[in-house]
This record gives sequence, structure tokens and C-alpha cells, in this order.
Amino acid sequence: MTNIHASCVALGKKGILLIGPSGAGKSDLALRLIEQTGAILVSDDRTDLSVKNNRIYASCPENIKGLLEVRGIGIIKQKIKKEISVNLVVDLVKSLKDIERLPSPDFWVFETKKIKKIKIYPFEPSAVYKIRLACDEK
Repeated sequence: MTNIHASCVALGKKGILLIGPSGAGKSDLALRLIEQTGAILVSDDRTDLSVKNNRIYASCPENIKGLLEVRGIGIIKQKIKKEISVNLVVDLVKSLKDIERLPSPDFWVFETKKIKKIKIYPFEPSAVYKIRLACDEK
């Protein structure tokens, strides 16, 4: 098992891994996914990754399970999904200028397994909907 700096939510049966530097907006975007789409928290800030059955799975370290940081409010408790197969990696960028208008397909690699990756400016009003669209693409 490998622990990385990331947050993760489950949107139905799809795991969405949110990656980016500290302060990029991972927790804020996770909160909006939870509130606007009914996603369920898997992990916030730190995520354990493992490979099983040729898939990448995300789970939460025991000491922070069910906790989500809400800037300006504090740490809140959330309903959790214990583990989810990761279907999409969302790389949080600092500006809309960091995103190509028509990007080529991109992937994130973990232990030789690759997962579709998109770049999102997390504070854009449509960020949640873009993630849902990317999850639904074949």
C-alpha cells in the first residue's frame, strides 16, 4: 500500500482521485462533489492506494477516516465509502490558463496501471459538472 497526498470521492461506483499541491482546493472540490452530486467521501488529504485484480483502489488511512477539512469551518465528519476503484484522476491546476481547450487524452500512472486524467481549475463554477462529464465518457 502506498500513501499519497490526495483526496478521493466515490461517485456511484466510480472513484475520483483529486491530486494537486497543498492548498490547491482538493477538499473544497470534494465537498462540492459531495453536496452537488451525492458523492461519498473516501479520503481527504491523504489517500492509500493499492493494486488488486489489475485495478487501482483508494482507501483512507485509519486515523483520518470520515474526516473532511472545510477551510474556515474546521474538520467535519462525513459518511464514507471504505474503498473504491479509481476511474478518474483530476489534476487541480492554479489557473484556467493551465488547461488546454481541446486536450489530448492524458493518463496518470501508478505501479504500471494507468487511469484517465483530466486537468481542472477547482474554483471554476462548472468544475463539478466537468468531472461528472469526464466520468461518463467512454
